[in-house]
Amino acid sequence: MLQLNQFYIGEAVNFMKENIPDNFVDLTVTSPPYDNLRTYKGFVFDYQSMFKELYRITKPGGVVVWVVSDATINGSETGTSFKQALYAKEIGFNLHDTMIYEKNGAGAVGSNKCYLQNFEYMFVFSKGKIKTFNLIYDRENKVVGRTKTNCNRNKFTADTGRKYREITTKKMGRRFNIWKYEQTQGHDTYSKKHPAPFPETLAADHIISWSNEGDLVLDPMCGSGTTCKMAWLNKRNFIGIDISEEYINDICKPRLKMYGWDENNLNNTIRC
Repeated sequence: MLQLNQFYIGEAVNFMKENIPDNFVDLTVTSPPYDNLRTYKGFVFDYQSMFKELYRITKPGGVVVWVVSDATINGSETGTSFKQALYAKEIGFNLHDTMIYEKNGAGAVGSNKCYLQNFEYMFVFSKGKIKTFNLIYDRENKVVGRTKTNCNRNKFTADTGRKYREITTKKMGRRFNIWKYEQTQGHDTYSKKHPAPFPETLAADHIISWSNEGDLVLDPMCGSGTTCKMAWLNKRNFIGIDISEEYINDICKPRLKMYGWDENNLNNTIRC
């Protein structure tokens, strides 16, 4: 029986097929293996089957956040990230936003003849029209208090033929879709045992943006458990799946226990 707020060891696609119902998950935040950049216990990544299952189990209006990059092989980037994004669209997902994760102070050399690479894509897919968007307003506007006139072309007045309204610039504006983080942000003793954990704040910002308290957040390749940890700390339910028993038992579980999670409590579903 599937329990919320639990970690499961297994191949993700088969696990989802056998255990997760249709239209069940509110949000997925995950990062797949990048071409030949990483190896996970000899596991071969089948992104097409993964996307098909994610589409099936995602609720209408739900979101999948896909953090990914490309390898450079024989002087050419693989473009796998774009292939994956286009395939997700092909099977029914909307590409809601193409976001960038900029790695502060980091730079990998794809080729000595190009600039240092310091970003990854964060594709935000939605199943139909997106339902939840708690946008983060933490960008300080340069001009505060300025009033501008906005025209709504769908409404008209008798004298002008258009309806105008005044909008005053607030102190804080909606952030841009390029998010900058320290690569080691939030890493702890347990997450450092994994070869490629992403920043905790990255996961938290997506969880806050695309879900509400009490929603279900999935990471089908949970690795060090960062998505699950931030879901738990932000009062969301989670399911974490990974093919590696070592990652689940030696990293994810002890990491969450530091924050009051109990794997033996089958009634620890968050209710809001």
